[in-house]
Amino acid sequence: MIFDVVTIFPEYFHSPLRVGLLGKALERGLITVRTHNLRDFASDKHRTVDDKPFGGGEGMLLKPEPLYRALSALRAESPEPWVIYLSPQGRLFQQEIARELAQKKRLVLLCGRYEGIDDRIREHFVDDEISVGDYVLFGGEAAALVLIEAVARLVPGVVGCQDSVARDSLAQGLLKHPQYTRPREFMGYRVPEILLSGDHARIERWRREKSLEVTFERRPDLLSRAPLSPEDREFLRALKRERLRVYLALVHYPVINKEGRRIASSFTNLDLHDISRVCRTYGLRGYYLVQPLSDQRSIVEDLLSFWLSGPGARHNPDRAEALRLVRVRSSLKEVQREVEEREGERPLTLATDARPVREALPYEEAARIIRRGRPVLLLFGTAWGLAPDLLEEADHFLPPIRGALDDYNHLSVRSAASIILDRLLREVT
Repeated sequence: MIFDVVTIFPEYFHSPLRVGLLGKALERGLITVRTHNLRDFASDKHRTVDDKPFGGGEGMLLKPEPLYRALSALRAESPEPWVIYLSPQGRLFQQEIARELAQKKRLVLLCGRYEGIDDRIREHFVDDEISVGDYVLFGGEAAALVLIEAVARLVPGVVGCQDSVARDSLAQGLLKHPQYTRPREFMGYRVPEILLSGDHARIERWRREKSLEVTFERRPDLLSRAPLSPEDREFLRALKRERLRVYLALVHYPVINKEGRRIASSFTNLDLHDISRVCRTYGLRGYYLVQPLSDQRSIVEDLLSFWLSGPGARHNPDRAEALRLVRVRSSLKEVQREVEEREGERPLTLATDARPVREALPYEEAARIIRRGRPVLLLFGTAWGLAPDLLEEADHFLPPIRGALDDYNHLSVRSAASIILDRLLREVT
């Protein structure tokens, strides 16, 4: 495997390429890394490789002529190279891409600097564009080192124990299981007993399950692409049943009307049915209707009786299964006490509203909290939304849903509930 690196700082690579397994691979000729100073391809006595962008703006751009000369000279050599521009706009570098690139015989890595390169080079003379992450570096050199190391370790012989490569995080589509070494006990923390048992079959299963658990908690997006056995899938189903401790409360009091006055609203049959079905789909443990008006509660109870034990249950058992999640309570405090008693700890309350009423907890962070197993109670308001005191008393506030083209977000509460539950739980369902 040959790596050609085009850079204005070839000295950047001198030390990293001399140490560790990468240095040994170079010494043994398993890989070759050649750096090419872009200034050597400049045409003026000052060796100029950058200039100001047309149209104005900050910074400088690498000029097209030196880049073209460098790439042309490298393409003239064999084997034919695959030219990669390291750029924040590129496809996100992942283990699958490392495996893909390891099949190439030769890679040319083009390191940008300043504000990047003239786009004519990117558009017409580059084969691939790769980003190592959603952050900004001074240039492409650090990214090139990341790519070289990730690809080189997949070259046969670079890593002495090939089994180590096969077991690395992401090598099998999952994050790696926890690892421990001597001493058996450190500051009161003990190594899991199963690792000391000598039962290799049980140890392998423990490691696999821990790998699945760590991936579920930290990178659930990987699970949809990972090769999973029936045993793995059953373990994940059990893990989800254990970890997903989510409840939804549809609040009819206290809410506000169009004028901002505090009111109690009436329930709707659509909210009863549609939200119960989405709760069942996403694995929620309960759907509460918070309604202080006794006549309204009686209507709901009659409807539930029809669907759970009357003709509705026989006519549509799937609907009955969803409606079994429904509980009717007179106050939110009652709901919170009930959830706490069931779960053994106070639920974290996450309030919602169409308006940006307070600092919001990102959906990604809320989803991580759920995957770690914390009980969560989602609060949705009817009428014109939850009363201000409920919004303030909640532990967190989720970001309002925004339209694709503008800020229009006048959704029904059942639509909002469906969208928000999908944002929180899509990776684990």
